Amino acid sequence: MSKQTPRFQKIAPPPQWRMPVLILAGIFTGLLFLVVHISKAPSYLSDQPETCINCHIMTPQYATWMHSAHRETAHCNDCHVPHNNVLNKYYFKAKDGLRHATIFTLRREPQVIFIKEEGREVVQGNCVRCHEQLITDSKLMAKTGEFQHYRTERSCVECHRVVPHGRVNSLSSTPNAQVPLLPSPVPDWLKELTDNK
Repeated sequence: MSKQTPRFQKIAPPPQWRMPVLILAGIFTGLLFLVVHISKAPSYLSDQPETCINCHIMTPQYATWMHSAHRETAHCNDCHVPHNNVLNKYYFKAKDGLRHATIFTLRREPQVIFIKEEGREVVQGNCVRCHEQLITDSKLMAKTGEFQHYRTERSCVECHRVVPHGRVNSLSSTPNAQVPLLPSPVPDWLKELTDNK
């Protein structure tokens, strides 16, 4: 029998509880992996726009983006996630994703989704990042003259409110939206088992 270190002895359960503790730890680990699989958690590490429709409430945003000019050049994360460094990008995605997951899990999602102030700042920064030349082009500035402050000091969405999502008010604003169907999280063997009954 090997000697246990004093540190392990402090956290180890009494001998009669070791098997139940191992069984419970196994159950919780299995449930954790099941939740990660069903929620498609790894997909949130990617930049695929289809990830956003893991939650049905984002279907209008996906459908309207899919029919916009931005579809060819910008995906959801290009606009809605900071790009100043990799750590900030994934920190923002994790923070925003956990907030969304909590709201959707608790069924507290509003009928109309509005972007939070922090998200507005990120979107504004990304508008400027991609369209900086349009804002600072001297040929365009010469024509606008005294209106230069409109191009440099205002939020882009003050004028371009419907870019790229159109007028999305709720799930009912795009009743005929065509979006990819999400694959079922139910394994094939379980489908066959339930279909045969």
